[in-house]
Amino acid sequence: MAQTKTETATSSKRPPRTLAGTVPAMTDAARTQMLAHYEAALRLMQDGKYEKAHAAFDKMLAAGPGEFADRIRMYISACLQQVSKGKTTFTSHEEHYDYAISLLNDGHYEDAREQFKEILKANDKADYAFYGLAVLASMTGDSHTCLEHLTEAIRQNPRNRIQARADSDFQDMADDPRFTELLYPEA
Repeated sequence: MAQTKTETATSSKRPPRTLAGTVPAMTDAARTQMLAHYEAALRLMQDGKYEKAHAAFDKMLAAGPGEFADRIRMYISACLQQVSKGKTTFTSHEEHYDYAISLLNDGHYEDAREQFKEILKANDKADYAFYGLAVLASMTGDSHTCLEHLTEAIRQNPRNRIQARADSDFQDMADDPRFTELLYPEA
């Protein structure tokens, strides 16, 4: 009977076996580091940063991926497909602005913000982009930023004041005295 207990104790200390062999130890520093890089590359991919994710996966594949090789190749393929779709191109500033507004209306606030900022990078006198950023800030509850952008939009094009008076996207700002003062300075 003592012999049976010894065999049971010995067999419970062995690592589990799989069809491919034994499972690698979880404390292996290289494996832990590989997992960290793998997770970071997946986060890049989830954030839509496909080029950076592709580079990270390529690095992992070159470093000897071991058990992750098939998954890494699959993710590299997915990244390449996303990158090959290319960036959206616009034939005019108006088309670019319309795209940003459509993103805003669909609730893609961060994407809309990026588009408005791209418009401003190309033309810092684009009052309509400042106006769009003001609408975005109003819709997201950032009254201070809304007022900053709307002030700049009005400074560059006074007609934006009249448009903002009738714009329902600013309804959350209507009770703010700074907003009222900006839209009705003569009152």
